Amino acid sequence: MEKKGQILAENIIFIVLNLIFISMLMLFVFSKAGGEAVLEEKYSKQIALIVDSAKPGMQIFLDMEDAIKKAEGNGINGEIVFIEGNLVTVKLRDKGQYSYSFFNDVDATVYIDRENKKYVITINEKQNE
Repeated sequence: MEKKGQILAENIIFIVLNLIFISMLMLFVFSKAGGEAVLEEKYSKQIALIVDSAKPGMQIFLDMEDAIKKAEGNGINGEIVFIEGNLVTVKLRDKGQYSYSFFNDVDATVYIDRENKKYVITINEKQNE
C-alpha cells in the first residue's frame, strides 16, 4: 500500500514537469511570434516563388522596407537576402535565418537599392561550366 507522502511527491513531480513543458512551449511560441522569424520565412518563400516564375532577362524590385527596419533594429546593417545556387536565404536576426529553395534553372542575383529600400533581383540564364 502506498503512503500519502509518496503520492504527494509523484503529483508534485508531475506538476513541475508539466510547468516546465508549458513554459518551453510558450517560449517557442513567443520567439516565433516576435516578427523576425515570420518575416524571414515570408520573404524567403516569396523570393523563391518569384524566381521560379521568372524568365531570364527579368529584373524584379521587391519592397522589403519592413524587413530592413527589423534587421537594422537587430543590428544587421548589411545584406539580408542571399541567393547561392538554388537557395534563397533571408537573415533578419543574429541567431537565425530562413532558407528556401527554388527549382528554376537560372542564375539569380540580388542586391539592395538603399535609396528606395527595395531589393533588386536580376534573373539571367545559367552558364553551364
